Amino acid sequence: MKRSLLVLVAALAVLGSARAEDTLEKLKDSGAITLGVRESSGVLSYTLGGSKYVGYHVAICEKAVENIEKAIGKKLQVKYQPVTSQNRISLVQNGTVDLECGSTTNNATRQKDVAFANTTFVEEVRMAVKASSGIKGIADLKGKTVATTTGTTSVQTLRKNKRADNLDFKDVFGKDHADSFLLVESGRADAFVMDGSLLAGLIARSKNPADYKIVGEVLSVEPIAIMMRKDDPGLMKIVNATIAGMTKSGEINTLYDKWFKQPTPPTGAVVNLPMSKYLEQALKSPNNQPAEDYAKKVS
Repeated sequence: MKRSLLVLVAALAVLGSARAEDTLEKLKDSGAITLGVRESSGVLSYTLGGSKYVGYHVAICEKAVENIEKAIGKKLQVKYQPVTSQNRISLVQNGTVDLECGSTTNNATRQKDVAFANTTFVEEVRMAVKASSGIKGIADLKGKTVATTTGTTSVQTLRKNKRADNLDFKDVFGKDHADSFLLVESGRADAFVMDGSLLAGLIARSKNPADYKIVGEVLSVEPIAIMMRKDDPGLMKIVNATIAGMTKSGEINTLYDKWFKQPTPPTGAVVNLPMSKYLEQALKSPNNQPAEDYAKKVS
């Protein structure tokens, strides 16, 4: 019995060791890599229609693919798999997606299921409203309808805010960020609580950007990062080295300016969102600290 147990333990150890290189071996064998992308995650990741996806995080992932190709000595076919807030983690876990290049917050709970590269964006969660709504902050949400996206934590974050104590409001959910914004556009919701960059991108690309504004207190500060499967140090090393190289060369600042300060496709809309002090610090001192650590910094 003891011998059988030892054999099982040894087998599991070998399996665990093999898993560490599974993704790179898989990519070399298949000749293809799948990037998880979003349909409407602001300028971090969005679609131009068909199978064309672009954005700040998509570009970082594509740069990482170039370095993965060098590491395995093989050119890869890049496939783009749309993911949602609901399925993004499971699609990474089950191997459908190799790198998730969207707008996923790195937090302690998710770290139990997946791994995150070093932080490449830091969000400030706020709310978008119609300019004519009269809503200026959390207190003005009393009796209102608040939208957020299914599978995200923004409304929970709002409810936990001390300024929302005993504040009665109704929440509704969009299937994705574009759908949540549409709830405000169509008057079915009074506010959309979400990451500031996503709100800014949606407003910039709306029919009448001047009709909307981002208001209210900062509800939370959250690190956003590229997501991958756990126990994959080979892949993690390449992705983090890519980010470090882009930071050292200044390429990541150029990329940030391209997507957040300059006209973006397809309409030429400008998000006009300066780099936050939190992102500047994260790039200066690379880390994959979860959102819980950022909460300590801003509390």
